[in-house]
Amino acid sequence: MFLKHTSTGKLMQVVELQDLINPLHEQVAMRLHYGEEVQDAESVAKQALQFPSGEALPRAWTDPHYRDEEVEAAHHDRGA
Repeated sequence: MFLKHTSTGKLMQVVELQDLINPLHEQVAMRLHYGEEVQDAESVAKQALQFPSGEALPRAWTDPHYRDEEVEAAHHDRGA
């Protein structure tokens, strides 16, 4: 999968997809995509990445607490 680095606009390849989708991981191993040689992997903050279309990464990939309000509301609705 390729993502765009927001500050440079360059495409980068995700090395390990599980790191990208795990909201507890703030950094992702990425390889800059240019030239014919495979570039060394580097750690990049998820906040510095977006889809090539310019769309932000899903909140479920970046925020480990993205469902806290929903869970609390369901817990509250059960009268607990």
